[in-house]
Amino acid sequence: MVTCAKCGSELDPETTRAASISGSVMGDEYTDCFFLCPDCQVYTVVNYHEPFLGEETSSSRGPVSKEEGDAKVELIKRCAEPWDKKCRCDAHCEYFGGWLD
Repeated sequence: MVTCAKCGSELDPETTRAASISGSVMGDEYTDCFFLCPDCQVYTVVNYHEPFLGEETSSSRGPVSKEEGDAKVELIKRCAEPWDKKCRCDAHCEYFGGWLD
């Protein structure tokens, strides 16, 4: 269950997930998922971290302003395969700031 970082409303992943992207950093997989609250119009970002060794964890951050979140979502949408943790397109490189394997 994803809850809005601002108002605490439950966010339906089917209707509120705006974008997600995965990348491999030092052998670990990181995935960020952006959810837009229809009530608050702010983003909650859920980060999934799957280490090379160990258990997967998740955390959330936000609220992220609509302006900042929209910019990240547009960046992610520039990639044809944002789920591909091995992708090295310009969007992946910019999003992960040069930290990709």
